[in-house]
Amino acid sequence: MIRDGRPGDIDAIFRVINDAAEAYRGHIPADRLVDDYMPVQELAQEIAAGVRFRVFEDEAAGLAGVIAGVMGTQDVSAPGHQDVTLIRHAYVLSDWQGRGIGGKLLKDAQLSARRPLLIGAWAAAIWAVRFYQHHGFRLVGEAEKTRLLQTYWDIPNAQVEHSVVLVDAKWEGR
Repeated sequence: MIRDGRPGDIDAIFRVINDAAEAYRGHIPADRLVDDYMPVQELAQEIAAGVRFRVFEDEAAGLAGVIAGVMGTQDVSAPGHQDVTLIRHAYVLSDWQGRGIGGKLLKDAQLSARRPLLIGAWAAAIWAVRFYQHHGFRLVGEAEKTRLLQTYWDIPNAQVEHSVVLVDAKWEGR
């Protein structure tokens, strides 16, 4: 079942993000993945800044209450630019990957989005880039990537260098 994240889910969301982000170890700059990929305080700040989480909660085999996947989106407006929805976080517990949970969460985000969806991802996370491409997103070129990351995200310049941006069919590139 996919549902809105609730305040009591923060520990489970934290666990899913940090478990799944272990796949980045050795692929992204070491300073971006220390003890936790996302400390719980940073997660709380993102939620306070408008990141909305949808969670996949397993109901099969009497396991109701197990949050196995999360997707965090954020509506962003930038003066003089197209309003967009960013997919800020998309993670599935490592033991639960390969069961279609990520695809279900992404489809849920696509169906509910009223604005173009943009995704920023680590360039070295080839598995993630392929996942989004499989679901109809396209990579933008280097110049557009840099412009989009600097317009819609608040990330360090060093992270911009190691990232890619994917857009859905609603993106007009204004």
